[in-house]
Amino acid sequence: MIKLLKIEFRKILTYKVFWILIGLYFIFLSAGILMAEFMINNMVDNMNRHLPIPLPHVTIYFFPWVWQNLAFFATIRYILIFPAIIIIILITNEFTFKTIRQNVINGMSKSEFLISKLLLILLISLIMSVLLAIGTFIIGLSHTQVTGWGMVFERIPFILGFFISIFSFQVFAFFFGFMLRNTGLAIALFSLYTFIVEPVVYYFLKSPLVFKNGISPYLPVNSVLRVTEYPAIPVLKTLMGLNLQDSVSLWISCIPLLYCSVMIGMVFLIMNKRDL
Repeated sequence: MIKLLKIEFRKILTYKVFWILIGLYFIFLSAGILMAEFMINNMVDNMNRHLPIPLPHVTIYFFPWVWQNLAFFATIRYILIFPAIIIIILITNEFTFKTIRQNVINGMSKSEFLISKLLLILLISLIMSVLLAIGTFIIGLSHTQVTGWGMVFERIPFILGFFISIFSFQVFAFFFGFMLRNTGLAIALFSLYTFIVEPVVYYFLKSPLVFKNGISPYLPVNSVLRVTEYPAIPVLKTLMGLNLQDSVSLWISCIPLLYCSVMIGMVFLIMNKRDL
């Protein structure tokens, strides 16, 4: 396992595109987190112009709710797309530059090659989860008058929800990368599905013109987004009628992981039958 990770590290250590995309991910994530409260309160101010009783401003950075709020903003599809694109590029480059053949010639089996990519996905997910947890803890401490550590860590399981979301999203990208093997095509189709195809299908299935069903929440990308579906901002319930999420559901968390298992199984099966 350590040997496989070392091989992956050698590949990405001097790969500038990897570090640029990682940097963009953290820039967009930080900007989204820091601007979220301002944007929500701006929305509240606009609503207050038409309400007889004004709604109060909100803060999203206090314990214990900060865990849920930052996990939610970190799992918006426009943020998750960056690590997903990284995985697609790293995988498709193996086919473009024939390095997968060289690895196999040097003694690495196809299964070990796939496992090395999954280990990299797991490690990226763990590192980003730890960094989010540290950042959330610091932000929470700076905005909260702590009265007890139980209150501080009450909603920390939402960090686990973030880990499940970012891991699953990268596995979806892993699937697209290995199935298509072309960087541009894989990124284009993955982005098309994530931002256009599935949202259209989601709202079509929810349409009253379609037979009543509960299929839409179980679509692949939507199943990832549902793990941390709503922030803990009570005013949103007043403004939009949203049902606020109380905890990370075990059942909802298992759905994207089930998709991951199916996709990983398909990749292993097809890779063992396909020529490199």
